Amino acid sequence: RGRGGRDRDSKEGVPCTKLGRLVKEAKVTTLEEIFLFSMPIKEHQILDKLIPEGSLNDDVMTIFPVQKQSSAGQCTRFKAYVLVGDKNGHIGIGSRTGKEVALAIRSALIAAKLNVVPIRRGYWG
Repeated sequence: RGRGGRDRDSKEGVPCTKLGRLVKEAKVTTLEEIFLFSMPIKEHQILDKLIPEGSLNDDVMTIFPVQKQSSAGQCTRFKAYVLVGDKNGHIGIGSRTGKEVALAIRSALIAAKLNVVPIRRGYWG
């Protein structure tokens, strides 16, 4: 049912936030500009755009099952902790729970990208 609207064939997503629009228009080019003005990162695609391809490393720290008791028995879900970093002073950690391991890892990876913070390196004491 098409009555105009967005073009469904476009591969690029439409940014939802002002920061996403600024990154897409190339007015914000580094993570330091975002951290300088304390802007919250609400879309994980922003990080994919700002950090060069292959530079962002992710590591699944742990996955373990969690259960809750329901009236029909136990409900098992999986909790995943994921760490992302670019080995250049930025790191993020995310944890999420999902009904399947793959879903938990994928959502924890997105949460880790949204929680990226700068790391102070060197001697500053």
